[in-house]
Amino acid sequence: MEESKSERSDVMQQGVSKQTDPGLRESFRSTFSLDRELPNELSALDAISLNYLWSWLPGGVELFRDLSPRLWDECEQNPRRLLKRISDLTLRQWAADSEYVARLVEFTGRFNDYLQFASSELGSDQIAYFCAEYGVHNSLPNYSGGLGILAGDHLKSASDLNIPLVATGLLYRYGYFRQRISHDGWQEEAYSDVFESELALTPVLDQSGERISVTVHIRGREVHCKAWLAQVGRVKLYLLDTNVSDNADVDRLITGHLYGGNQETRIVQEKVLGIGGIRLLRRLGVDPKVYHMNEGHSAFLTLELVHEYLGSNPDATFAKAAEWVRDRCVFTTHTPVPAGNDVFEPEVLKACFSPEYVDSLKLSLDAFFDLGRTDPKNDLDNFGMTVLALRLSRSANGVSQKHGEVSQNLWHELADSQRYRSLGNDIELPYEMNPIGYITNGVHPRTWIAPLFQSLYRKHFGEKWNELLKDANEWSSAIDSLPDNDVWSIHQTLKQLLVAFVRRRLSVGDAGAEATINENLDTSSLLLPNALTIGFARRVAAYKRWDLMLSDVDRLLRLVDDADRPVQFVFAGKAHPQDDTAKRILQQLMRINHDSGWQRRAVFVEDYDQEIARYLVHGVDVWMNVPRRPLEASGTSGMKAAMNGVLNFSILDGWWMEAYNGQNGFAIGGTDVEDDLPVMDAEDAEALYSTLEQQVVPTYYSAQNGISPAWVALMKSSIATLTPQFSSDRMVGEYLSKVYDLK
Repeated sequence: MEESKSERSDVMQQGVSKQTDPGLRESFRSTFSLDRELPNELSALDAISLNYLWSWLPGGVELFRDLSPRLWDECEQNPRRLLKRISDLTLRQWAADSEYVARLVEFTGRFNDYLQFASSELGSDQIAYFCAEYGVHNSLPNYSGGLGILAGDHLKSASDLNIPLVATGLLYRYGYFRQRISHDGWQEEAYSDVFESELALTPVLDQSGERISVTVHIRGREVHCKAWLAQVGRVKLYLLDTNVSDNADVDRLITGHLYGGNQETRIVQEKVLGIGGIRLLRRLGVDPKVYHMNEGHSAFLTLELVHEYLGSNPDATFAKAAEWVRDRCVFTTHTPVPAGNDVFEPEVLKACFSPEYVDSLKLSLDAFFDLGRTDPKNDLDNFGMTVLALRLSRSANGVSQKHGEVSQNLWHELADSQRYRSLGNDIELPYEMNPIGYITNGVHPRTWIAPLFQSLYRKHFGEKWNELLKDANEWSSAIDSLPDNDVWSIHQTLKQLLVAFVRRRLSVGDAGAEATINENLDTSSLLLPNALTIGFARRVAAYKRWDLMLSDVDRLLRLVDDADRPVQFVFAGKAHPQDDTAKRILQQLMRINHDSGWQRRAVFVEDYDQEIARYLVHGVDVWMNVPRRPLEASGTSGMKAAMNGVLNFSILDGWWMEAYNGQNGFAIGGTDVEDDLPVMDAEDAEALYSTLEQQVVPTYYSAQNGISPAWVALMKSSIATLTPQFSSDRMVGEYLSKVYDLK
């Protein structure tokens, strides 16, 4: 079949075509098996590497890293690639090392014991969790940022808490872009093919050993989707993949790029995620009680549930089916601005859904569009995925207390617009829109707390130190009992590790003609080991205000150049490939010079991912966040830093409004929101500088005998008060009791 103009456009939007990628037709993977024989003494490493439990169960990372530290980093901390590439001689040497083999045997025992308790008192597979991206580990590059990392942490805590949850997503062949900063400071993008790597994925097979496949009707034809399984502790994560030989080239690229392409690409991706995801669960024999849509990308699953219900109950109406679906669906929104929600033009949406599918829902085409319109009476309204999810969910929540309030205000119009057109007749959906509540995000402690701190906790609190997090008072007392010198010493070690990492990462053979903070010919004196170090790492976007501290460059450089109390910065983050404004802000930051020490006291680490994030949230002294209020939905990176004694220095927005108590970090400005944005930005910039100059810098440098008691007190308060409150175990527990409501 000849490709249509829109399909050719779609291929080019994805950044790959048959002409630019002549291997596209032949590049398939049916398995990611190791295809090599390990020594008997090390054979357990194969099974261990296939379950991401190794990444957070103590001792797992070390088992792989110790085999060959240099190769471990070259393989980007991917144990499957490491085992594939490591030499037979090295493996035999470790097989003959009785101490290493004993460690492997001991870890294997704990690994298997953990997995044996995979059954739950609540049953199995009762919660289906849908998300467009998952950041389980950087060796599975299936995420772009905070949403994916949050989803990965959700699965890990569900596993630790033995909650009967199964997850569904897409496997993106080219993932999200890899970032490179050019010699002049401009961001460039590149994509890598995950099918050329070694992933901890196994093909999903039926009882006869054949690949399980589902189809979704797209562009007038049936698109085949096969599934891969990623094992996240006790939780199964299924990823759908359209890179199947039966599909046309353009359809194979539906799961090509995360957040790539045009409107049509996004619609068909989200059809595969929502509709294909439901069909996959049915092929697996999974019929959950609850469907959790983590952001609106998967909201088409509600239509497929209606489709199923009406197929089984042909005499029922759409309204009856919608009531049944709503009783089973819950929704979490992460975006506090309308522009951040997927919105599609009706004509584009119409081209992606067959008339037969719309008819099967017992809806007219207009009524179908109404489901996604803020005002169903306005035929000019576009179709919003968040609107669809809100209309067909019994529960909706934001991801912090403030974000819940913002979301409620953002979508309040929905409460007054419940009349829809159906097959030419108006119908009333029999419900009132529930208020949007909140469950504040959390992060997975055993993933994000530095191993050195975890060792300290095991020494003082025992192997099950994380059980203390269930009681905030007990945890606080335990942290208070830790020796200040131990806390400070560990932090200093992690800080030196960060400095060493940055120096190696930024060392290049050719730095170009311009001085930028992303590359250096000589990094031996880059960053001062004992200077106050501020981390700023997040997506480069206008509301994140990367340029706020550049509003007074001379004042900034005075802080950097202070001979007695210098301040230095570590930056990381990506701008959207099509956001040239954000790229220019980034370039400006890179090229500050002014005959100052900026180029030696500020660094930018390109291609921000989970591994870089670990170095930063473990090793900086301060974590800075300056979003424009009230646009920060939550801010999970600050939670990771706080759990490591890194002090937050943040605008009072998102999670920090709940977290800050005056003794566990620093606040920038107040909570008022100005209608005049330049005025608010100027006020916040002044608050940033004055708080740095009058509070942060003096407290850090108030050292006595090499340690600042006031600073360590703040560190311990941060760990004590914020770790239990912002643990993903607490978060998932709240979803279980307040949202999932399993009976």
